Amino acid sequence: MSRVLLFIKEFGNNQKVNTAFKITVLLVLTAAVTITAISAIYSDRINKGLADNLVRLHVVANSDSEEDQALKIEVRDAVIDYMKIQLKDSKNLEETKYIINNNINKIEKIALDKVKSYGKNYPVKVSLGNYPFPTKSYGDVRLPSGEYQALRIVIGEGIGTNWWCVLFPPLCFVDATHGTIPESVKDDLKKVLTEEEYKIITSTDNEGDIPVKIKFKIVEFFQDSSIKFAGFINKILGKGK
Repeated sequence: MSRVLLFIKEFGNNQKVNTAFKITVLLVLTAAVTITAISAIYSDRINKGLADNLVRLHVVANSDSEEDQALKIEVRDAVIDYMKIQLKDSKNLEETKYIINNNINKIEKIALDKVKSYGKNYPVKVSLGNYPFPTKSYGDVRLPSGEYQALRIVIGEGIGTNWWCVLFPPLCFVDATHGTIPESVKDDLKKVLTEEEYKIITSTDNEGDIPVKIKFKIVEFFQDSSIKFAGFINKILGKGK
């Protein structure tokens, strides 16, 4: 962005360029910078709204071997069965996070028990925090790239394909294998998200809703770029090892 602004300044001071052409180019560049800035601000606002009102469950497998992926599913099912009971009376996000934090050790034990039942000695790391996610779909709900609050369970080296859902509102506790989330669960989403946030994550499959598709792509592009840039900086600083 700063390089573009510097170019605009230098271009404006160039005496060899025709004035009318110069004005046209400067107007186009200024409009492009303005649109980019507005889009970035919009993307951050939508991501913050989603991140502040959702808690995801993220299970990362030790590897992509068939056995490790099967183990990931076993851990997922065991944790979901347990958390479904623990969270059945949770009414809001803060209560959900409180319950999760109070059950971190139990969740870790459940995961470790499954690991041992498979004859493995993988370590398991369980944490509640903010983590970067690429664009992911669960049923007909699609969340764009960004930083999200999540209960994260990493099995062993944690380099295998991961699995995710949403603990609050409770998308994890419904069957989305047929590609749709029940309306009752979507009603829970409507209660914690703005109308615009809700439309963005539930209407991207609607071929006729071009404005929503464009908004989703704006959020996806800027958040994905932000995640990649942060990863690049962490790699340079040695934090990504």
